[in-house]
Amino acid sequence: MAMIKLTLSEIAAACGGRYVGSEADSSVTVTGVVRDSRQVKEGNVFLCIKGENLDGHDFAGSAYEKGAACCLVERPIDTDKPYILVDSVLDSVRYIARYYRKKLDLPIVGIVGSVGKTTAKEMTAAVLSRKFNVLKTPENLNNELGVPLTVLSIGAEHTAAVIEMGISNFGEMSRLAEIVRPDVCVITTIGYCHLEFLGDLNGVMRAKGEVFDYMSDSSVAVLNGDDDILREYRTRMRKVTYGLRPGCDFVGSDIENLGFDGVSCTINYEQGSFPAHIHAFGSHVVSAALAGAAVGKILGMDDRDIALGIGDYVTIGGRASVFRTGSLTVIDDCYNANPNSVKAALTSLASVDGKRIAVLGDMLELGQASHELHRDVGRFAAEAGIDILVACGPEGKYIFEGFSGSSE
Repeated sequence: MAMIKLTLSEIAAACGGRYVGSEADSSVTVTGVVRDSRQVKEGNVFLCIKGENLDGHDFAGSAYEKGAACCLVERPIDTDKPYILVDSVLDSVRYIARYYRKKLDLPIVGIVGSVGKTTAKEMTAAVLSRKFNVLKTPENLNNELGVPLTVLSIGAEHTAAVIEMGISNFGEMSRLAEIVRPDVCVITTIGYCHLEFLGDLNGVMRAKGEVFDYMSDSSVAVLNGDDDILREYRTRMRKVTYGLRPGCDFVGSDIENLGFDGVSCTINYEQGSFPAHIHAFGSHVVSAALAGAAVGKILGMDDRDIALGIGDYVTIGGRASVFRTGSLTVIDDCYNANPNSVKAALTSLASVDGKRIAVLGDMLELGQASHELHRDVGRFAAEAGIDILVACGPEGKYIFEGFSGSSE
């Protein structure tokens, strides 16, 4: 796998850096951009990022030994190899990715939302992989370094990309969307996350909605119609909704929770319907399947391939993974929780047989509403029929208050 042709001189120009090296080397075509010297391959550009504990500049020599074509640096280094001197490596990699995006000729799907981004990303990629050679965001690299690196990893062999974009404050989505410029953008939910910075749900919507400023009029917004804010949200581009509520463009019906054997459902849209089986725990994955189906249809896929792609979906670590330990069945759904995602997990837990035990910890960045939102999760757990609740962390007492109906 290699990048679409990009030379050292182009990289320097794209990020406004100063190329240091021979004129002959300036026309060298790079094969990729990496931030970890252990991952350097022949022809890569190595990003010398200075962190709290390690300074990437100290590993430039190792990167060159492994075949790096160039290093991106913030200070001159002692080498006879080419390097590009910039004010900020982190800013520069965004500029390079923004330039590289303009060279790409393939559909890019952006995934945005407060809850369920990674599930929607994995599901959409599974669906599209039935027709396209898909590049998707690896793991959870959805931030201001991970997103540009993901874009820069799109190769000539890829025919579609699915890129997750995560934010916690205003302006961050603009910086990411300016790079990605999605042709299709899925927004999963507008939920109670990062309220410390975004204030309220309307603030969350404004921050997520920055993505639309970097989408063309011919692009498509795919929004969760079960979310009240997204259902009413108006876009200048075509809007496609999905959900369980009547009136959505893609509606899930005949949902049968098969416990640890997954979920079956019917996916309905204006031109037809088809059955799907999701090999994952929890009925909330139906929402992700509907999003994936909508994107598949937008990009010209048929029902059969979409259904097969939904069946190909597998969970990744920390998100509704199930493993058995003799007499116990453990559901690991503890990644980056907020009230919406915790309630979804509790709903899934409540759907299975046996004694249901929930172990809940603190949900962060909820601002002044934190105590009450934790109480609300406790109340929800009680109403869902959870048998035993273990509440951990400083905010755990508020979860317990909601669960037990008590308060100090």
